[in-house]
Amino acid sequence: MRDAAAGLFLGLISGTSADGVDGALVDLGPDGRLRAVADRTCLPLDEDLRTAVHAAGAHTLLAEACALDRRLAEAFAEAARRLYARAPETPPVRAVGCHGQTVWHRAGDAGDGATVQLGDPNRIAALTRLPVVADFRRGDLAEGGQGAPLAPAFHAHCWHDPSRDQAVLNLGGIANLTLMPADGPVTGFDCGPANTLLDAWARRHLGTPYDNGGAWAAGGRVDHGLLARLRADPYLQAPPPKSTGPEHFSPAWLAARCQGDEAPADVQATLVELTAATVAEALVAWGPAGCERLWVCGGGAHNPYLMARLQAWCSGMAVASTAALGVDPDDVEAAAFAWLAWARLNGVAGNLPTVTGAGRAAVLGGIYAP
Repeated sequence: MRDAAAGLFLGLISGTSADGVDGALVDLGPDGRLRAVADRTCLPLDEDLRTAVHAAGAHTLLAEACALDRRLAEAFAEAARRLYARAPETPPVRAVGCHGQTVWHRAGDAGDGATVQLGDPNRIAALTRLPVVADFRRGDLAEGGQGAPLAPAFHAHCWHDPSRDQAVLNLGGIANLTLMPADGPVTGFDCGPANTLLDAWARRHLGTPYDNGGAWAAGGRVDHGLLARLRADPYLQAPPPKSTGPEHFSPAWLAARCQGDEAPADVQATLVELTAATVAEALVAWGPAGCERLWVCGGGAHNPYLMARLQAWCSGMAVASTAALGVDPDDVEAAAFAWLAWARLNGVAGNLPTVTGAGRAAVLGGIYAP
């Protein structure tokens, strides 16, 4: 596929919130640099499918997992079709990079890691008539890595600046950092919970998918006793490489640390503070000493209260959305998987061993022909 070096690639991802499929149609140059995000979409998942995703895990029966695999593939394919149908005059899409929907991820330290992303790429290829690149995480696990996070390779490829120490923060279900010193290896890791707990608490107490703009949290008060108990979790102090997910930072994890008499809005405010504090502490502990800028992407970038608390904790550092880099914060993760498809077709390593702990840089993903 020598002619696949440049052109349009379509990235698809559904995060831990499972509220929808994010898609980005991305124009990549011959060197893999991001030239433009040509278009984007978000296809909401219906409530029944979202509930099934949240209920899935290591305990899920095989027949149920297979049915969910098919339904998610159809949703991913529909998002891709809608996106490309809006631009019929564009050049052909070279490939679709699909992360899939993670329903289980365990980062093992003894070669026993396991990860499951549903959304059958064979079915996506058949429905879209486009080549699909998928199953990225298991390639890194096979090399002894954590299997995540994978976006740092894209961040570094497109945004590393040899004149400036900076970092990228993705505020998805889990907060993950990419640390990009001006001179030195790029590193990155999952630093703690973000929207996975904030959204779950909002669903429970507000009956809404999320706390719009962080307004509910802003009306609460930080419970410093609860915050101390949350921050005491050993994962938050563990050195990288490390990755985690809602399997660890779950509603049950939160409930075990609550005393039961906390005001719900105060818990929400405390969860925002937890995210901001753990990001700041991770930057101090593991980031470049002179880090000047923190670029924020993911759904959390639209939460003004969370962004304000991040800026308060990261004093002396400019905290800004990736929109200032020309990429909407909602597009970054989908664009990363478009780039990973480009990397697979061009034989470029899609992981960074300094991020995942893999034994070597490896070309990730399998190619599924239509």
